[in-house]
Amino acid sequence: MALPRRASWRSLLPLVLLTVGAAYALSSWNWCGPWAERAPVLLSQARGEGALRAGAAKVALSPPFPVVVAGYAPPRPEASESDPPPHARAVVLEAGGTRIGLVSLELLSVTDVVVGRVRERALALGLQDVLVMATHTHSSLGGYDARLVAQLVGTGRFREESLEAISSAASAALEQATSALTDVTLELGEAKEASFVYTRSGGTAPDGVLTRAVLRGADAPVAELLFYAAHPTMVPRQRAAVDPDYPGRLSALRESEGSGVTLLLQGAVGNASVAFQGQGLERVSAFARALSELAGKAPLAPVSGAVKLSLARAEAAMPRPDASRLVPSFTRAAGDNLLCGSAERVAEVSALVLGPLELVTVPGEPTVDAGAELVRRTGASGVLGLVGGYVGYVESPALVRDGAGESRRQYFGPVLLDRLGAAAELAANTAGFTR
Repeated sequence: MALPRRASWRSLLPLVLLTVGAAYALSSWNWCGPWAERAPVLLSQARGEGALRAGAAKVALSPPFPVVVAGYAPPRPEASESDPPPHARAVVLEAGGTRIGLVSLELLSVTDVVVGRVRERALALGLQDVLVMATHTHSSLGGYDARLVAQLVGTGRFREESLEAISSAASAALEQATSALTDVTLELGEAKEASFVYTRSGGTAPDGVLTRAVLRGADAPVAELLFYAAHPTMVPRQRAAVDPDYPGRLSALRESEGSGVTLLLQGAVGNASVAFQGQGLERVSAFARALSELAGKAPLAPVSGAVKLSLARAEAAMPRPDASRLVPSFTRAAGDNLLCGSAERVAEVSALVLGPLELVTVPGEPTVDAGAELVRRTGASGVLGLVGGYVGYVESPALVRDGAGESRRQYFGPVLLDRLGAAAELAANTAGFTR
């Protein structure tokens, strides 16, 4: 004879409590293990100086539709089209026998696997090294990051087809850019509009500076590099189409006006948001037009004589993941374990020299304050984020200790910036920063 329903649930209650308790105890066990602490290690270096050559190309990313739209926590829309299409853009630089590639992908982030595949395929092109970076677009295709935390909070279920589509487009753009190498001159300019951006979380506010580097051929610009910092989160979150946000629209607009292949490279974007007014997709297009006009206002100064070109990459040992600011205190251990399962134990930091430009790159989202600390330590003229992988937000140690700024989104403890900074110093010294 069956027990009454109430009695059945009462009989099961101890088992349920025991199961929940066991799961909590198991998840709270220290599954992270030891995390090595060591000095940064130099990974590679390439240096040259002489007459500058450059080639550039863009290739449309071809998502394996239907694909998840990356950028935010679930629920995420699924896209069956691109509107407008995202691209992989590449610039190859050559001076004094040294050949270096820059690849910009209109994605939320890049992974170590993407970077590794692109570099492997670049060897046959005679490139000494390649930097691969993301525009940090929050409305592009996902599915390319196999890490559990990334799948949960940003990129959606991993699919090998997405990873291969991205790697193939990046490699094709590099190959076409290499084939198009030609003599160029370098011109640099800068313009500023502070009202375009604001700090969303405290800390030092972004300054709204846009730096422009033009690689000019005999008849027209071959390529244009635009260095800027503002989160591409302007496209509505539930739009069921892959969309490159303002970086893609800005690049396409500049290219249509004869500026050559245009790469938007994110700077200290961690706490930088767009303040431009408007609604919907028209706001995105209007901001792209405003940025294009700002770029046109940047007075260009030619770089005379031989151009110095160098790239050095260094590896930093990452600190242990720290979920104390991300989850309630009673789930801290479980949060640490979840992060440990997806966190990289090493991270790549680079130093790039192109004439007077001396740039430090980090694989995450440095805030304005974190960027300023990297500049102070290396003498860099600027900092690029979202390059060579993704380790999350990078905030200043003071704000991490106070639980302020972007620290509530930082996956690692207060020493993260110091670890990256030490690697940046090694890379900068190797690349020949003038300080």
